[in-house]
Amino acid sequence: MKRSIIGVAVVAGMVQLTAMPAQAAASASDPVTALKAELAPGRAVNLQATAKITYPGDRVVTSAVDGTFGLGSRGPVASDLGQTVQYSDKLLREMKKSSPKETEGLQAGPVRLISSGSVSYVSGPVVEQTLLTQNAAHVRYTGVKQPPSNLLVEVLDPATLKALVAARSSWKDGILKGTIKPAKLAAVSQPFASRYGTRFKTGKISYTLYFGDKGLVRRVAVKATLPVAKTTVQVESDTRFSDWGREVTVNLPLRGDVIDRAEVKGDVPAGVPGIWN
Repeated sequence: MKRSIIGVAVVAGMVQLTAMPAQAAASASDPVTALKAELAPGRAVNLQATAKITYPGDRVVTSAVDGTFGLGSRGPVASDLGQTVQYSDKLLREMKKSSPKETEGLQAGPVRLISSGSVSYVSGPVVEQTLLTQNAAHVRYTGVKQPPSNLLVEVLDPATLKALVAARSSWKDGILKGTIKPAKLAAVSQPFASRYGTRFKTGKISYTLYFGDKGLVRRVAVKATLPVAKTTVQVESDTRFSDWGREVTVNLPLRGDVIDRAEVKGDVPAGVPGIWN
């Protein structure tokens, strides 16, 4: 298996979150307006998310993420996340053959990922030995994408949320359901297009959005079939949001605590490890 699969990989273990009351968000409310009211520098939202990717041949990778997303006037601008990953037995054997050290590091414990714009700072077992050798606390990766809050649909992006609301098939008691074709979503959602591309002839994305009493998304559950090369992959992703509107700033590591990936490129993963990246 190529290293690219690692870029599409991180742990299962659905993180439990105390269930919030299913407050009814009437269909007359506007979730996009509610979201925009929360988008401001210095504000943030907490999340817990899981994902599962099934490749042909029963190769499965599952992952979990929890942490904080810092918000700006147009959507997420920074994040501080803990990621874990787990492979099915078949995929694990293949990963250990192609990238033994990286696979063991991802399996050993969570990767901490602090991101802002196109820069991410990585720490955890997957880069731990290199950090000890270099007397540093984080490996700095540049030219990377900001991790999404949900592996498939970025509901912190107003344009994406607007498209999902418009494509709904039902909306009752604060629960909205719908389906959308990947090509249609890519045409209006910059986060989706930048991650998965824009050329889709087939595929399907099904989603359920759960709204709280202020019209803000408190959970998004998504299942999709996406074409990859000459085959397809099955993707599931579930994100739960909490503490909307909390005032906090995601702090980036100090320059003296960081080693650039280019300086240790032979000893750390080529790309930011974890499926959220």
